[in-house]
Amino acid sequence: MPAFRKINSILLIAVFLQGCIFRPQITNDRQQTVDVGQQTATVSGPSPTVQTSTPLPSPTIAPTATVILPTPLPSVTITAATGNIFIRRGPGLEYNPIGVLKKGMSARIIAQDVLSDWVQINIPDSDKTGWVSVQTMFSKVDGDLSQLPDFTFTEWPVPAYIKNCTEHDMFIAPGDIYLPSLYTNSQYLNEVQVNPGTYIAYDLFVPGEPEAQRFEIREGTQAYITINGLGERHKCP
Repeated sequence: MPAFRKINSILLIAVFLQGCIFRPQITNDRQQTVDVGQQTATVSGPSPTVQTSTPLPSPTIAPTATVILPTPLPSVTITAATGNIFIRRGPGLEYNPIGVLKKGMSARIIAQDVLSDWVQINIPDSDKTGWVSVQTMFSKVDGDLSQLPDFTFTEWPVPAYIKNCTEHDMFIAPGDIYLPSLYTNSQYLNEVQVNPGTYIAYDLFVPGEPEAQRFEIREGTQAYITINGLGERHKCP
């Protein structure tokens, strides 16, 4: 009997110890198992999404602009050396005068006409340009014209005319122009094209060829001689 009790005692102790070792488990709806005895948690489920930032592109550096300065024109001048020179709006006597380069004055040449011996200048004491002839005996050029740019003036001059409406033949100066009387009107011989400028009509019919009329001609004008050397007036038909 003592041995049997001893065995029962051992079995009771073993059952008691088994109850102490039992660790209940609690499971939640998210499959999250908590170990109560060890106070540790094991989480099973989808792995958390890790957000990674997209690196921004490197800034683009604009290329530095290269500034190209214009090449200055060579210094070329024209001087009214021995007399006044008309400055005209185009390269030719057919254009209106727009100024005068007076004796002793100089102007800077900025271009030359490719079809004539005229050059474009900066009009002194002005922001405008004009044209003068380099063939006149009154002018003197300093510098190399071949180094200047060529320029073609494309605006044509507007013609101007003088018509004789008297019964006397006339002589027109300057230009030494002979202008027949009105009787030649049917052949248009009593009309002539002239350049802008100041003109005088002399009566060839009257002794001494007196001055009959004076004109200031501009581009596009039509001047009529209506007074002869005797002071008689006529109408143009």
